[in-house]
Amino acid sequence: MQTRHVTTPFGRRPATLALVKGQLAIAASTPGTRVEKWKVFRDVCEARERFGLQDRALAVLDALLTFYPNGELDAEHGLVVFPSNAQLSVRAHGITESTLRRQLGALVDAGLIHRRDSPNGKRYAHRNREGEIEQAYGFDLTPLLVRASELAILAQDVAAERMRFRRAKETLTICRRDVRKLISAAVEEGASGNWGKVETAYIDILARLPRYPNRVQVELALDEMELLREEALNILATQLNTEDLLGNAIQNDRHIQNSKPESIYELEPSSRKKLAESPAERAQTESETEGRPKARPEPIKAFPLGMVLRACPQIADYGPGGRIEQWRELMKAAVVVRSMLGVSPSAYEEACNAMGPENAAVAMACILERSTLITSAGGYLRDLTKRSQRGEFSLGPMLMALMKVNDEGKRRTA
Repeated sequence: MQTRHVTTPFGRRPATLALVKGQLAIAASTPGTRVEKWKVFRDVCEARERFGLQDRALAVLDALLTFYPNGELDAEHGLVVFPSNAQLSVRAHGITESTLRRQLGALVDAGLIHRRDSPNGKRYAHRNREGEIEQAYGFDLTPLLVRASELAILAQDVAAERMRFRRAKETLTICRRDVRKLISAAVEEGASGNWGKVETAYIDILARLPRYPNRVQVELALDEMELLREEALNILATQLNTEDLLGNAIQNDRHIQNSKPESIYELEPSSRKKLAESPAERAQTESETEGRPKARPEPIKAFPLGMVLRACPQIADYGPGGRIEQWRELMKAAVVVRSMLGVSPSAYEEACNAMGPENAAVAMACILERSTLITSAGGYLRDLTKRSQRGEFSLGPMLMALMKVNDEGKRRTA
């Protein structure tokens, strides 16, 4: 058994008050304590940043522990190991002697090991006749035993800090993505609001974030980014509420006009009477109306709902509960499809004004069916709207063509 006392370093290494304090703490420690050596080592590895240790210092500590024969650190059996530098270098994966000395000094400065220097600075041990070690000179592992509880708590704190840091970075990444895409969607779809100011604030938050930020800096940036996201959502919510009110007003104005299902032939831009006129009669009518203000074409009336769903079965997947049984459900599904296909609210509102809400929903259903063939759904809908305003567009041929394609597909798979 080894006597506990304060020793000073050999050679030119000076004695410090911190060294004396550490050795006194070991001398005053409670005997009889035991701890599994590799558990303590894992705690040191977890908390190494708190001690400013490099990976090679951990490799040296690992090598020192391999020279301790027991699985548990026990002061009753002595805790001084005395390997040579050559032996330590081999077990520390072949590091150079200069690196070995530097990392041993780092472990001593961190208070994880102490030096027990002999009179000549060599590492060795005195044994009795039974072969038991009476006095050893080398590296004392007692600090690991004395500080085992402290190291365990420190390792848990570091692990919790690392987890908190990782989650803060993940949350910031998601928040950045939300703000970036909200700004892009608002600008592309022409939403009102000072989006330039929001964009500037977004860039400013990211510019203040260092390349390698710590947890505090990430959390500060996250707080600012979350406030910016809330502001962007408030602007959009106000606009969307306004659009809902306008959409309801348009729907109420046209509900009586479009509620009655009509024959497919009544949806064509030219009536049967006009088609029956002779060329001379049509010329006379055109001369009589020449110079008068051109009347706005009346909205096209809606087709039977069953016919629409037969021609455009995909739209049912976007209805409430994955089905559509009423015109109101079709119009709700069309709004979802509009957003999914990237059609701006303004383009859809113009279609509602020109065709009526029901027929605008039918147009969206047709566009959904042909989405793989349409490059820009928004541009396609605007083109249909302009043609409808000039009286040059009818949904009839489009629906009939889609019905024919779907019916042929069903026959092939039957």
